[in-house]
Amino acid sequence: MNLAIRMMVLGPVQTNCYFLINEDTKEVLIVDPADRAQKIIEWINSEGLKPVAILLTHGHFDHIMGVQGVKKEYDIPIYASKDEVEVLAEPQINVSTMMGAYLSMKADELFSDGDVLELAGMKLKVISTPGHTIGSVCFYMEEEKVLISGDTLFEASVGRSDFPTGSSRQLIESIKTRLFVLPDDTDVFPGHGGTTTIAYEKAHNPFIY
Repeated sequence: MNLAIRMMVLGPVQTNCYFLINEDTKEVLIVDPADRAQKIIEWINSEGLKPVAILLTHGHFDHIMGVQGVKKEYDIPIYASKDEVEVLAEPQINVSTMMGAYLSMKADELFSDGDVLELAGMKLKVISTPGHTIGSVCFYMEEEKVLISGDTLFEASVGRSDFPTGSSRQLIESIKTRLFVLPDDTDVFPGHGGTTTIAYEKAHNPFIY
């Protein structure tokens, strides 16, 4: 399987929406459709891609504002952690109320830590990384050495932990015990900002102690 990763920066806080593309079949997984569903749809159609599923790293408003529009257009399932159900459902918890919105949604498929999602010819291992939210996860593609880290790990930074269900202690523990054990040459694609590697973060991230 030949993998291509494309990105759009969307929404009020510059969130990274990723497109994981199987170049052999033109199937695509959409990770965190953050906003502007119509823009996402137009790009997918212009590239001749075939959407298979929506994957969510967590349920904060800035990662889910485009979900319903994309789902409606393509009639594809939403995948999220079983521990993130309440965050997705409750506007106060997914902090959409902060933006004057009241987002509430339900995933079609719930996964657990360690599950391997086999979609569009890809294998993505679910790594539970609570701390940013209770059900935050990362998606790890072992063969491709790719980690989609959501808002857990950023380039030389980490996700905030002061929103509902967050915990700074859990966040740091998740990074140290769940992510820093991955191969050093794993490429990290975070929910905001630029890409990085596990090796770089182990050496230079000032928030990991």
